[in-house]
Order: sequence, then structure tokens, then C-alpha cells
Amino acid sequence: MAKDIRTARQDFPILQRVVNDRPLVYLDNAATTQKPQSVIDTLTDYYTRYNANIHRGNYNLAIEATNAYEFARAKVAAYINAKETHEVIFTRGATESINLVAYSYGDAFVKEGDEIIVTQLEHHSNYVPWKLLCDRKKAHFKVVPFDENGDLDLEVYRSLLSERTRLVAVNHISNSLGTINPVAEMIKLAHDAGAVVLVDAAQSVQHIQHDVRALDADFYAFSGHKMYAPMGVGVLYGKEHLLEAMPPFLSGGEMIDVVSPESISYNVLPYKFEAGTPYVPGPIGLSAAIDYLKLFDEEALHAYEDELLAYGLAKLSEVPGLKIYGNPKRRSSILPFNIEGVQHYDLGILLDARGIAVRTGQHCTQPIMDALGIPGTVRASLALYSTHEDIDKLVEGIHRVLKLLRR
Repeated sequence: MAKDIRTARQDFPILQRVVNDRPLVYLDNAATTQKPQSVIDTLTDYYTRYNANIHRGNYNLAIEATNAYEFARAKVAAYINAKETHEVIFTRGATESINLVAYSYGDAFVKEGDEIIVTQLEHHSNYVPWKLLCDRKKAHFKVVPFDENGDLDLEVYRSLLSERTRLVAVNHISNSLGTINPVAEMIKLAHDAGAVVLVDAAQSVQHIQHDVRALDADFYAFSGHKMYAPMGVGVLYGKEHLLEAMPPFLSGGEMIDVVSPESISYNVLPYKFEAGTPYVPGPIGLSAAIDYLKLFDEEALHAYEDELLAYGLAKLSEVPGLKIYGNPKRRSSILPFNIEGVQHYDLGILLDARGIAVRTGQHCTQPIMDALGIPGTVRASLALYSTHEDIDKLVEGIHRVLKLLRR
């Protein structure tokens, strides 16, 4: 029987904290999610029972650690429906995963005069690496705009695709507006033009469908810490034939096969892209986080989060002077807003005084803020342990702050 979503909150010890003499209301889940006790226990177990370097030792602890690390790779591959386990590369996070592709695939296959397409909805981590690649290679950097609702302009996207397009980079969910982008359609259009596609799934892998083969994604990047796993671990999925053709990103131990003064040959996938000692407990913790997520019925979990988002949008819209940004066709987990006459940073500080944790600023999406003509927003973001009471406390806190400021 699937776990009841209404019991999830009790699995997260930090949510029992008191902050500024008030029960914590944690609504910064787009930045990082909290960790269930099962993940915390898994990390403790690793450090207290079998902490060792992997792939190198033939003693018991090293074998246990290696087996757990590789079991985690298989767990991730199954979770995202990768065809092969070795198509899963462990990194430090989505940012490193994207940079790996930008430097390895980009430097090898993008030539002068080629074109890279990104969108105006991207996090800087899926924008800046491609701009830098275009600068290095004298390629053309093209940006798909979004409309007044926060949806990408697919007509512009179609017009930008050409025989010179080498790669399209797009997030599945915007971390600032919550827009769910039509990634499957965008991938098909890009493939028809002969381009490959990298999907930034940092905000989506824990909220909506995460089937890389159904999407036909060429590359797929995400971070563990946004899906209830430890910080410091990320995943890059890549189709086998692409990863085989790419040179290593980093060099050193584990990624080599034979080293001599005359030549160097590389290890097989996935180890070609995992130089040096990895953050071993990260993937092991990610494996435990996937186990936790699988306790829930996936459709019921998504339905709960969608209903909670709708509730939050409705409650916030009742606050006088409050503006919610974006009205996309499909939205997930993000509540971005400002209040007339109140600086977003000030509102965040005053809400924190009431134990309410929200994010303020540009959210590493300056192109979005520039397009909206604002310096930043207040962003409340949801997770599976978020509740209607959290939303109610946020709205109550806003009313209290406004009363204080306008006194």
C-alpha cells in the first residue's frame, strides 16, 4: 500500500524546528528540499559502517562502498528510465552536469558559425555555459522569448531552428515562474533539425514525469538536493552514442585506461566522466531518497502538489496589492509574487521573523526579471511535505507584515 502523503511531514526532522520562536514554515524548496530521516540514517550508516574509497580497494569496506555506489547508479537509471546504467554519470549537481556537456560535447562538436538555442526562462546554470561556449567557438547564441503568460513562444523557437543548430538547452520547469515547458515537442522539433537537446530537470524530476526515453532527451541533468537527497550530488544522463563520442571533461584517477609517455586511453562509460574520488555518500543518499519517493503513489503525489499549488495561487490572489507573475498553460510548485510598495527583500526578512522561509531576489534568472521589468520577486516553492497550513501561515504572515509597514 502506498504511503499517505498527509503523513510525510513527520518524516522530516528539520520541519519540527522552531525559528524566531515560531514553528518553521519552509517554503524554499526550489532552492533545496529538506531530507527525510531515512536519507539522514543512510548517510550516518555509510560514515559509521563502510566509509571507504571506491573502485580501488579489494578489502571489505571498499567493496561494500563500491557496491552501494554502483547500486545507486542502477537505482537512478531505473528511476529516469535510462536504457543503460552506464548512461548515468554522477556529478556534483545540475550545474556541473550542464558544464560537462558544454565543455565536452560543445568543444568537440560545435564549430564557428554554428548555433546554440536556449530560452529566456533558463536558470543561469543553463544559460551562461552556452553563452561562454558560443564566445569560445564563435558560434551564434539564440534565445527563445516567453510571452506575457510566461509560456515560451514556440513560433519563434521554430523559426530559430536551422541546419546550423547544434544544441538546444531548455529547462523542464522554470525555477522562477514554475512554467512547465513543452519539452517533448521541443525535442522532436530539434531532432527534426538535426540538433541534440539538453533538458535541465533540476525543478522537474521530483514533481512531474521523469522518463528520459519517453522524452527522447539526449542529455538530462538534475541535482539530488532538490529531490530530498544530500547536497553535492548530481546526475547527467546522456545517450550512449553521444557519451562515447565525447572527450573527458576532467582528467585524473579512474577516468583513464592506459597511461604512458606516448599516449593515454580512457576508461569505459560511465567512468570516463568521473575523475578522482567522488562524493561517495551522495549517490548512496540519492538512492535512499528515490526509495522514499517510491513509497508514494506517483499520480497521487503529483495530484496533491497540483492541488496545493492551486490553493496557494488562490489564497495569494486575495491579498490586496499582491501580483503573481506568470499565468502559464501548465505550472508546477512555484508561487512568484511581489506586493505593491514593498521591497521583495524586505518582505522576505520580515516573513523570516515569523519563521516563514521564502526566497527573494532574481533566483539566478536575470533574463526573466529583465523581461518582466522588475529587480526580483518573492518566491514560495512547494514540496511533498508542504501543507495547506503552510500556505495559510504565509498569507497570514503577509497580512501581518503589511499591517506593520502601513501602520
